[in-house]
Amino acid sequence: MAARVVAVLEAPPGAGKTTRVPLALMHEPWLAGTKVVMLEPRRLAARAAASYMASILGEEVGQTVGYRVRGESRISKRTRIEVVTEGVLARMLSSDAALEDIGLVIFDEFHERSLHADLGLALVLEAQRHLRDELRVLVMSATLDGVAVSALLADDGGPAPVLRSEGRMFPIETHYRAPRRDERIEATTARVIREALDATEDDVLVFLPGAGEQRRVAERLTGDTMSGVRVHTLHGGMPLAEQDAALAPARVGTRKVVLSTSVAETSLTVAGVRVVIDCGLSRVPRYDASAGLTRLHTVRVSRASADQRRGRAGRTAPGVSYRLWDQHEDHTLLPSTRPEIVDADLSSLALELADAGISDPTTLRWLDVPRAGPFSQARGLLAQLGALDDTGRITPHGRRMAALPLQPRLAHLAIVAAERGALPLGAAIAALLEERDIVRYDGLPPQSDMRLRTELLRRDGAASAAGVAVDRDGVRRVRQTADDLARRTAGGGSNVVRSSGSWDDADTGSLLALAYPDRVAQRRSGAEPRYLLRNGSGAVLAKHDALYDAPYLAIADLEGTSPEARIVRAAPITLEELREDFGDQFERVQLVEWDERTKTVRARKRTMLGAMVIDEVVWSDAEPSALLQAVLDAIRAQLARSGVEALPLSQAASRLRERMAFVRAHDESWPDVSVAALSASLEDWAGPYLDGVRTWAQLASVDWHEALQSLMPWPQRSALERLAPTHIDVPSGSRIALDYSDPMAPVLAVKLQEVFGWSTTPMVMDGRVSLTLQLLSPAQRPVQVTRDLAGFWRSSYFEVRKELRGRYPRHPWPEDPLTAEATRRAKPRGT
Repeated sequence: MAARVVAVLEAPPGAGKTTRVPLALMHEPWLAGTKVVMLEPRRLAARAAASYMASILGEEVGQTVGYRVRGESRISKRTRIEVVTEGVLARMLSSDAALEDIGLVIFDEFHERSLHADLGLALVLEAQRHLRDELRVLVMSATLDGVAVSALLADDGGPAPVLRSEGRMFPIETHYRAPRRDERIEATTARVIREALDATEDDVLVFLPGAGEQRRVAERLTGDTMSGVRVHTLHGGMPLAEQDAALAPARVGTRKVVLSTSVAETSLTVAGVRVVIDCGLSRVPRYDASAGLTRLHTVRVSRASADQRRGRAGRTAPGVSYRLWDQHEDHTLLPSTRPEIVDADLSSLALELADAGISDPTTLRWLDVPRAGPFSQARGLLAQLGALDDTGRITPHGRRMAALPLQPRLAHLAIVAAERGALPLGAAIAALLEERDIVRYDGLPPQSDMRLRTELLRRDGAASAAGVAVDRDGVRRVRQTADDLARRTAGGGSNVVRSSGSWDDADTGSLLALAYPDRVAQRRSGAEPRYLLRNGSGAVLAKHDALYDAPYLAIADLEGTSPEARIVRAAPITLEELREDFGDQFERVQLVEWDERTKTVRARKRTMLGAMVIDEVVWSDAEPSALLQAVLDAIRAQLARSGVEALPLSQAASRLRERMAFVRAHDESWPDVSVAALSASLEDWAGPYLDGVRTWAQLASVDWHEALQSLMPWPQRSALERLAPTHIDVPSGSRIALDYSDPMAPVLAVKLQEVFGWSTTPMVMDGRVSLTLQLLSPAQRPVQVTRDLAGFWRSSYFEVRKELRGRYPRHPWPEDPLTAEATRRAKPRGT
């Protein structure tokens, strides 16, 4: 890197990227007086890499090589190589945007594409471009699109050079062991572990998605096969001593099985391992923007991750890999893991950019630019937390939040808790939510109450609830994190959590609400413990949860998806606390709406907090126009669902609309009385007739006939009687109603004997439209339908006459219907 300030290094697992490259570059002339900072995606890998490099130099960690991770630092004035987790770099940039004492920044395992790695690289490239053109950047990975990264790092010398090393990989024998039918992955994994222990003499590394699967697999590993075998678990939240035990060689005469999450996928060497078992699953966070929640999803690993895992078996000697899926499924794996920036909550990224004075992320260089919608939502949350002002710039409060190693919600909680004199409790809550749950349950459903957890922490893990088991190491870990957060938030020596400010478990709910104002929830009516969140989402408590009757909750964790997620961790909050903290956000709403259940207009005054109704009273003096609008909305809704038939129209009003529709079908200058048109103009034609209507039943008394007539000017009203008469006189003297239900074919239904003498079909619409004659038998049943009466008399009439004269002998059936007298009566009996 002497000639260029940017470079990309591709090398397979085990090639020595993580531990050899920093040491090899440390003494380069261009690094004189500066140091190397290497970013690792995980705390466990950062500690392990620093420890291994220090051991190569024959030193303790913290001398030439040190590390900084959240809550822990091992560096000194002598340190030339700092291994840090990616969140640490952002804070380094915040305190020194030019990174003056750093000569080289290395991004290790960049293929994992963590959110902090993408952000860190974007900010370092920005610093290099504007402040330190001599600052060198090296991106390293085992599986990476080097061309794309090379283009991203391009400077005046063109794309960054890509260095490739084949490394040294020992042969790996691969076996496929798909789960049996109806077999859970834990059972398959335990079965294949026993198979591997029988077939080999080496230690075994097993990849599982999470701690729950690790625990269930460990429970299955009992019996003779496991004699002399020690089972370890490995994940990022474990105590350091247990992590070291999992990574260290097995004791002489014993073997080990390490059940690991994806933390062992890169950068770590688990001593003694020659066998890798990969269940093919990984647990990744995915942000649900609609609910404002980050949920863990169990997904298939990518092909790149599967190859990384397989490669752990051949780092130091020939190895064996077991994949717990069918071989033909290999081609269905995605080529690479989705970048976290695509699926993540962007509030931390937005805060760190704001702290750097950047409001528009598109001004930086990214492999994947943050999506506009989630980024805007993240800035909206920051504004709600007081981190951004009305102009979108970071506030002093926001800068304090950015300085803490916490996500923005919890940083806000800790700072405000300190301002209220409740820092011990605030730091404890933040630590409890950052770390794994300290509560275990012996066969009982888990309880959601965060106060149980704060009480356990305050009592140093002494349990009081029946059936509750406490993770002692978890308590210790959370205590350490809480102490560190308290010191960072307010300063002070050790045990700040125990001595600075008050700790009242009853305040847990109000402090949680500061971090999760959008997840304040109100109990719905009914027997089930169902809740409505302020953001409009639904949630439900598990049966028998202790918070069953809480009228209001502040919710920290939810599991599952819509319509109702399960509440995992929450605390009760009182209405008085809500008014105190969010009183300026309460909205007074005057609401007039149609109640579909009672079929009436309801006018109310509500106090709202988001989607939650805090209180409600009758609004007795609501504006008549608002009441009318609610009725109109109800009518429109019914029209959309059921058409005109939904309205309580009189028979005369229905027939008037049909006549108007008939004329409109033949002359578009007439009013449109279709459902869509009536709905669109409802206020104009029906509104004046709805004065005082407040219930659906009252609509029956509305003069709908007159309302529909109002759509026609006076000339059309009189013309309607001519163009579409309601009745027509027939030769018998009867006056028969016309049916206009089919606007293209109006119908006259009349007894055949009443139209004797009519030689042609009668017409309407000023002689432009023939009526459809529905000729009826004496029993009022249709015997012929025709629009050609003359043709009927000439032909079909004689067939009808022949068929019916015997059935209806008292009715005339003349041979010449054109000269016969029309009649509506039968002959007298006996004639």
